[in-house]
Amino acid sequence: MTINDQQASSAAEPARRSGSIALVLLVAGAIIAAAVAFMTLGRAEAQPYILGLLALLAMVGLFMLFAFAAGIVGFADHAAADPVLRAISESAFDGIAVTDPRGHVVYANPAYLALTGATSMQDVRPVERVFIGNPDVSEAVFRLLKASREGKRLQEEVRVAGADGAAGRWMRLRVRPLGTGKREAKQTVWSIADITRDREHQEDVFQELQHAIEYLDHAPCGFFSVDAGGNLVYVNATLANWLDHDLAEIGSGGLKLGDIVSGDGSALLTSIVPEPGEVKTEVFDIDLKMRSGKTMPVRLYHKLAFGADGVPGASRTLVISRARDERLDPQRAAEIRFMRFFDHTPMAIATVDKAGVVVRANARFAKLAQGLDPSGGAAKSILAAVSTRDRATLGAAIEQAAQGQADIAPVEVLLDGAKERWGQFFVTAVADDGDAEAAIVYLLETTERRALENQVNQAQKMDTIGQLAGGIAHDFNNVLSAIMMANDFLLNAHKPTDPSFQDIMQIKQNATRAATLVRQLLAFSRKQTLRPQVLDLGEALTDIDRLLKRLIGEKITLEMQHGRDLWRTKADVSQFEQVIVNLAVNARDAMPDGGKLTIRTSNVAAADVAQLAHKGMPAADYVRIEVSDTGTGIPADIVDKIFEPFFSTKEVGKGTGLGLSTVYGIIKQTGGFVYVDSAVGKGTTFHIFLPRHDVVAEPQATATSGSVAEVAAAAAAAKPRGDMTGQGTILLVEDEEGLRSLNARGLRSRGYEVIEASNGIEALEEFDAVSGAVDLVVSDVVMPEMDGPTLLKAMRGRNPDLKIIFVSGYAEDAFEKSLPENEQFAFLAKPFALSALVAKVKETMAPN
Repeated sequence: MTINDQQASSAAEPARRSGSIALVLLVAGAIIAAAVAFMTLGRAEAQPYILGLLALLAMVGLFMLFAFAAGIVGFADHAAADPVLRAISESAFDGIAVTDPRGHVVYANPAYLALTGATSMQDVRPVERVFIGNPDVSEAVFRLLKASREGKRLQEEVRVAGADGAAGRWMRLRVRPLGTGKREAKQTVWSIADITRDREHQEDVFQELQHAIEYLDHAPCGFFSVDAGGNLVYVNATLANWLDHDLAEIGSGGLKLGDIVSGDGSALLTSIVPEPGEVKTEVFDIDLKMRSGKTMPVRLYHKLAFGADGVPGASRTLVISRARDERLDPQRAAEIRFMRFFDHTPMAIATVDKAGVVVRANARFAKLAQGLDPSGGAAKSILAAVSTRDRATLGAAIEQAAQGQADIAPVEVLLDGAKERWGQFFVTAVADDGDAEAAIVYLLETTERRALENQVNQAQKMDTIGQLAGGIAHDFNNVLSAIMMANDFLLNAHKPTDPSFQDIMQIKQNATRAATLVRQLLAFSRKQTLRPQVLDLGEALTDIDRLLKRLIGEKITLEMQHGRDLWRTKADVSQFEQVIVNLAVNARDAMPDGGKLTIRTSNVAAADVAQLAHKGMPAADYVRIEVSDTGTGIPADIVDKIFEPFFSTKEVGKGTGLGLSTVYGIIKQTGGFVYVDSAVGKGTTFHIFLPRHDVVAEPQATATSGSVAEVAAAAAAAKPRGDMTGQGTILLVEDEEGLRSLNARGLRSRGYEVIEASNGIEALEEFDAVSGAVDLVVSDVVMPEMDGPTLLKAMRGRNPDLKIIFVSGYAEDAFEKSLPENEQFAFLAKPFALSALVAKVKETMAPN
């Protein structure tokens, strides 16, 4: 055991050992010799000496105990005395010192002594005392001390000013716990390294880099670099000056490749086919775009390196301006004009070899190829841009061009890719004996054109079907009118107790059902009679809430979500309810095991219409109604047919196929739009858009005008009244002989005198024959030779006050446009019962 100073001095001398076995043996031998000497003496003579020796040993032992407790001496650490570890520490370039929990240095290597200016272990000082009073270092030392107390690692680099005008030095200070154990964690290892030369080397390298950047910035050509995300990470001053951009915007997320490249030229730079581990350099002649919007022709030497996984790194591109060539060299000017035409044409162009491999392509083709196949397959082979089923067709056209054939027919095929896209290829042979280029292929994408054609065709088909359905409905209305009229005569002639009365009632019920189907056909063809009124759709939906719950059953949950401050719209409330009911019934059938039916309403401003991407719907304010279910969904191959009449996916006898066609017709006739989104297994959503109604002063409809209010009167007239008899002369004009005779018979049975005519010309002759002694004209609308509106004009010329009732299977607005403005007439929709006819006649003939 030694005192602390001796231990520290010993630590600075690597040649000395921490202890000596010879000294231990010498001390032991001395004690044994003293014991033998005492034994040779007598007991009485040796006793004082023995007591003195024991006292001396006791005093030495007590002193060592106090010294050990005070920390003056301690037990030697044999692990720390390892000569290899000690040699490493003593010969280290960095200064190393170990401090105890109180901050006292318990070990320091020679490098630490040299860096801190200490001559021996007696002069050694901890780090905080070495740099005390130095304001440039004090803050860093404070942070290091804080980290040492918290048992953390920390590093600081500080500049220490030189004394007496000497050059300053850069020092790297580190601190860390001695170990992870409980005892070692209380001690701290400090290290000091002189990094002045490293700093000077870094400054030299930085200065050289600054010179290189300055040389590059002022080079007579442009240079830029783009990362994998298309961001410009560097642009030299020359190119920035050409493009009139501020260098401060470069590298800060301010500019992208597309901001400085005109048109689709950026697609050329990003369309290089990746090859793992390869470095490619391509030459492109394109136009760059200035900040003012003007363009300048340039040639790019574009270098791009790919990693081992094929991921591209940052590119390096040299830019040569060709604007001067365009002004001075006619041949270069012609080349530049051709390249501009080649890259800026809206048609994708590529030259290919006999196998369809792309030899050269313009920017539009590069952009199209990227959209079809991001992996670069379409940029390698033009056949990869085409779907598998059509590749042979395009390949055959290229083969014809390779053989020198002319007038190759255009090929329209399905393009490859996740979405359905179409393209038309024009293949032209290359008049060259070389094998590199066999054909020039022009590609024009026709996706939007085909979509527009399909939309027009679908609209034409729906209109054609609507006209057909309307014509069929009109003819059926005539037949049903005759059936219902004859049925009324039979009911009047038979008592309820007659055996055949129930059969006659069955005929009436089926005729009424047939009339309902005809009305649905008229709804699809948009030729039914509507009674539009200003509606709050939220209130209208609330009114049919109970009805919908009864329709869909208990297994289906109904949820209504009404938008706030819903705009008003104008629609026939009964027809709107019919739309919702039809959609709810369809949703119920699509959820046989239960589900959820959701009806939402909201406002859609004109500015938001474009974002909806619904084709054919002009920008305007709309009220949107969404009817969503969680049912089976509609397959994509039939979703375009669901609005066609008589198209149904239900089993025979479970649907007429007129539910959605009725919805389509009612919405269209109201001036709205209907769209459907569906996914098999997930559900279906119908989007209905009704135009917003602007509240303006509207003229009041007169009681005798041909307004839609007549329909309500017709419905009320269908109910029995007290007295339906009357007097007067009626001119009945109807081209269907059977229906005309039945109507005449019914009117005569109520006391009227009836003159019959089969068309408008015959009606005028009969009118003139009785010298205009006609009180009322009941006329069909659609008739041969002369229709109803033409007859009305002729009758008004003879008698301006003549009353007239039009009957038709079409809606009144189908012919109202062909009448003079403010023309007054009554209207009765076919099919109608005898009671409805006589009620309408009596109402119209009543004095005003």
